[in-house]
Amino acid sequence: MNSIKNIAYIALISGTAIACKVQKYEQPEVKMPEAFRNDSITEDHNENIAKISYKDFFKDPVLVGLIDKAMAQNNDLQVALKQIEFASLAYNQSKWGNVPTVSATVANASINRPSDNSMNGVMASQFLGSKYTQDYTSSINISWEADIWGKIKGRKEQALADYLKTQEAAKAVKTQLVATVVQGYYNLLMLDTQLEITRSNLTYSDSTLKFLTKQQELGLTTALAVQQQEIVKDQILKSIPAIESSIATQENALSILTGSMPDKIERSASLHNVQSPAQISTGIPSELLSYRPDIKSAELDVRRSVSSVNVARANMYPSFNITAQGGLNAFKASNWFNIPGSLFGTVVGTLAQPILNGKQLKTQYEQSKIVSEQAEISFKQSVLKAVGEVSDALVQIQKLEEQEKIAEGLVKKSNEAVQKADLLFKYNSATCVEVILAQTNKLQTELDLASLKAQRLNAITTLYRSVGGGWQ
Repeated sequence: MNSIKNIAYIALISGTAIACKVQKYEQPEVKMPEAFRNDSITEDHNENIAKISYKDFFKDPVLVGLIDKAMAQNNDLQVALKQIEFASLAYNQSKWGNVPTVSATVANASINRPSDNSMNGVMASQFLGSKYTQDYTSSINISWEADIWGKIKGRKEQALADYLKTQEAAKAVKTQLVATVVQGYYNLLMLDTQLEITRSNLTYSDSTLKFLTKQQELGLTTALAVQQQEIVKDQILKSIPAIESSIATQENALSILTGSMPDKIERSASLHNVQSPAQISTGIPSELLSYRPDIKSAELDVRRSVSSVNVARANMYPSFNITAQGGLNAFKASNWFNIPGSLFGTVVGTLAQPILNGKQLKTQYEQSKIVSEQAEISFKQSVLKAVGEVSDALVQIQKLEEQEKIAEGLVKKSNEAVQKADLLFKYNSATCVEVILAQTNKLQTELDLASLKAQRLNAITTLYRSVGGGWQ
């Protein structure tokens, strides 16, 4: 026991010296801007929409219901949640690193018959009066490695980082899932509006065709004018099945996102009466470090890599192990359980230092440092990417609002142009080509306005996801 104490003292002194060199984790320094580029649309820089739950950020109850259903049934999210359970078990297992391993040999019986011409055979015959030897053992074996320089602690920190990463991964799936469902829903409302616009224009085109046909019968216009209007009508008619197909495809996609079989999505809202969020505030860029799951995941990679460096360094230093064994041992089965005569016990302390192993440990240590540097670079890149995504979304919202105002003016003007063209055509002051052109422009401007409305709503959704909203 005194020898084991001496070995422990040597290991403790070595571990104390090594502990001074252990690298402690510090968050990589990233120089963040004071504000996002193109953040003029935000109302209050002290607020952040990332803090708002999707149930409060989006006002449409049907949309919120779809998101709730996706959160409960989406299969990709369920896989991510299962990964959390998997990593949790690994982390709980790592906590047992400091606990001794214990095993028991319930019964071990052996009979050895050495050669008569061997030393063991001669000695067995002389001292035991038998040509064979017997050995019967039952024992408990204990092994324990002292974590003097943090090797086991480093592995525990690695497991913790892996566990926390799975949580951030699940949050990232949630933010993306919310954005995908919302954008799919807005696209569905846009397609509904475009279908309504197209059918309305088809009705108007049909009435114009009937008017031209009547004029042809009276000899007031030509067959060419009627034929051109028929072409316009058929082109509008042709686009309806395409829009209906897109609606069905979008409904199927939303159903799958919510973990349901493809089916119709019941809805009552219109693209024109969708309520935009009351406020669009991005907060300050440094808040991305707290709200973006992908950034937090990248930081956990850095944290894990630091632990890996410490473990790789510790592997190059001595390992201090204590093993103990005790139980019953006898040379005859009849004496196997004769207590206390058959009792035995041993305790061994080992201080093992790697000396020459083909430079493997040194190489692993240098490689772990490179991996740590890579993780830090990836973390900084994820921050740059996040700031860029927020800045892109801000400028998109701003420019789409400008385009939408212009498009609203175009729709108003195109409606007026159609009315004037009809009136002038009735008094022979406009040609049928001018009437058709006015109709075509009206249809296109209305479709464009619906598309811009959906794009602006989707840009707001992208901004919400970019600042880290959706998982709260």
